[in-house]
Amino acid sequence: MKKILLACFTMLSFVMTTQAQELPLLKISDDGHYIITENQDPFFWLGGTAWEMLHRLNEEETTLYLKDRAGKGFTVIQTVILAELSGLTIPNRNGDLPLINQDPAQINEKYFSHVDFVVRQASDLGLYIGLLPTWGDKFNKKWGEGPEIFTPENAEIYGETLGRRYAGNNNIIWILGGDRIPETDQHYKIINAMARGIRKADTRHLITYHPMGGGATAALLFNEEWLDLDMFQSGHDRNVKIYELVAKSRALTPVRPVINGEPLYENIPNRFWTEDPGTWLDDADVRRSAYRTMLTGAAGYTYGCNDIWQMYSAGQQAVIQARTDWSEAIHLPGSAHMKHMKDLLVSFPWQKMINNQSLIVSENPNDLDYIVCALGSKSDFLLAYTPAGRAIELDLSNFNAQKVKAFWFNPRSGKSVKIGEYDVTNIPQFKPWAEGRGSDFVLVLMDINADYSL
Repeated sequence: MKKILLACFTMLSFVMTTQAQELPLLKISDDGHYIITENQDPFFWLGGTAWEMLHRLNEEETTLYLKDRAGKGFTVIQTVILAELSGLTIPNRNGDLPLINQDPAQINEKYFSHVDFVVRQASDLGLYIGLLPTWGDKFNKKWGEGPEIFTPENAEIYGETLGRRYAGNNNIIWILGGDRIPETDQHYKIINAMARGIRKADTRHLITYHPMGGGATAALLFNEEWLDLDMFQSGHDRNVKIYELVAKSRALTPVRPVINGEPLYENIPNRFWTEDPGTWLDDADVRRSAYRTMLTGAAGYTYGCNDIWQMYSAGQQAVIQARTDWSEAIHLPGSAHMKHMKDLLVSFPWQKMINNQSLIVSENPNDLDYIVCALGSKSDFLLAYTPAGRAIELDLSNFNAQKVKAFWFNPRSGKSVKIGEYDVTNIPQFKPWAEGRGSDFVLVLMDINADYSL
């Protein structure tokens, strides 16, 4: 009996230790282009925007959302402590406001105990939290509710309070900003003070900045020592040439990993801010945005959904025509398709891919169907994404091989089909079996002797 009890105790201790094991800390690769763990493994940033999660969900709902995202291969969940939608005046689901008297120097312990729970729960599920101390309207109202509550003095106190509280949690990535660019000297002072406060207490975690859409990147706004990642927002316009935004960020110095931190949202009107927004964005838009981001050289991509960022539920006031309860919207196809993208890319040393458009010798108009192409750093594999099934003609002479094998990868199903084998002296044309909007495919070529597996 004692042996049985001892065995049970040992097993229980093992399970508890395994569940409590911290995720590895994140840092920047030596070449500055991507994120690695402290174990030197490349880290694939597949994010999800859950801006209102801390504010609007209870523990059970939070766990449902996090488990869904973890099951789909997501690695980072982006959320906000001082939320956009009346985050200072409407309590969270436990009935608590984040601040006392709307003073950033006085946090409400009850509210933050819920934040603590979410951070721990995410870690247990293998997820990092991209934690925004505040949405941008709290220092630059511009639009939205505000109010503007930050000064450089209380921003530094608030940053230090947060840094001290979460310094010991390995799964934190700090994201300053919140859909705003600083427009005055005071705004810059507030952000730098908040970063300085975090760094006083926490030197372990990466920090980046989430700007507005329209081409501004974190590194164009701030070139401070605290900025580790260059995040941009490609926004909610399907005509934005995301590959140009990535290239723009990759060209900046010093070199930083580039993250598309807010791209096209699934289930949102295209160009919703116009008088006649027209069609709605869907999973085809999400895939086009994601593959173009990654094959142009980004270190990460964040999926978003209009119903989920605001955690919309029936009976709430809908923002930007939210129309589906978040608990149902988590099953929209775009998020599942992100898992297929991640699975494909991590089959290769994706972090060493080099965008090379010159390998495409067929016509490639710079339009919605523009094809992007990336070659592995050892020239032993190639990925080319065609958003609408447009045929691809390629120069294979750059391959470090005599012969290559070719596959079509279906980004909707995650399955691949072998096309054939080709000499690198050829200039073959590859045409998928379907074309038109939503008929996107990834052409995969690899050295015939390579041991990569799809």
